[in-house]
Amino acid sequence: MATTQNVKRTPSGRVVYRGESFAGYNKPKRTPNKNKKSAVLAKKGSQIKLVRFGDPNMSIKKDQPANKKSFRARHKCDTAKDKFSARYWSCKAW
Repeated sequence: MATTQNVKRTPSGRVVYRGESFAGYNKPKRTPNKNKKSAVLAKKGSQIKLVRFGDPNMSIKKDQPANKKSFRARHKCDTAKDKFSARYWSCKAW
């Protein structure tokens, strides 16, 4: 597990971790040309972790109530509490 010491801040305030730039901690971003749709630099206390989540070949149709309800039930979004899990961030996107 990495710590905040492994992170560099740019003068503009962005966070750089392993050569990837983020707007800040716990702020998801789209990842083009990767094997996942999104990535987030999750932070709990002084620990950080790069979490990638989402299928890049599928679209999110959260404007359709039946789809949203089905997704949230299937992934048990009510119990997703760990910020270091892809399930937490995927549920948050829905």
